[in-house]
Amino acid sequence: MSPLLKVNAKPVERRRHARVKLALLGRYMLEDRREFPCQTIDVSVGGLAVTAPVRGALGERVVAYFDSLGRVEGTIVRHLEYGFAMTANMPAFKREKLVNQLTWLVNRKTLGLPEDRRHERITPNRAQTTLRFPDGTLAPAKIVDISVSGAAIVCTAQAPLGSMLHIGRRPARVVRVFDHGMGLEFALPLSFDVFDENVVL
Repeated sequence: MSPLLKVNAKPVERRRHARVKLALLGRYMLEDRREFPCQTIDVSVGGLAVTAPVRGALGERVVAYFDSLGRVEGTIVRHLEYGFAMTANMPAFKREKLVNQLTWLVNRKTLGLPEDRRHERITPNRAQTTLRFPDGTLAPAKIVDISVSGAAIVCTAQAPLGSMLHIGRRPARVVRVFDHGMGLEFALPLSFDVFDENVVL
């Protein structure tokens, strides 16, 4: 008998990645573009399990967003009693970043580390943008980094703290002023399904 057909062979562990138990709030979007809130049960670089009000279909594409992890795309591979498990499909550099984020989250409380920022911040591929002030004046600006809730920019023109302006086509409020730049908070957060390095404001 071939060794591959031995009935006493030990079952192979199907999971390739270690899972860590984390309860992170987020939301997800199914293929029909309906969005729902969710919470992680456990997470690995290969996938995650979430509690969710609508489970979706097996094999269905799903896009999830978590403040501490960012955007995760994948497909639903298993139904749970109160949710589903999904794969995490991402290129190698994002997978490495996720490993670092998971390490941070697991060790943060143990090591007494300070809380991280509310939302993941990325540097968009198109960093050049335009500011439009309430009087219609336009000024060039460069995006240093961006989150779903706001952006840090470098610019020569500045506006008073608390004032409203447009960055690209998006209205935002000035929440921080520093040398050669400002911190802006969007009037409406970015939708998580467009929040990646290709985002254009």
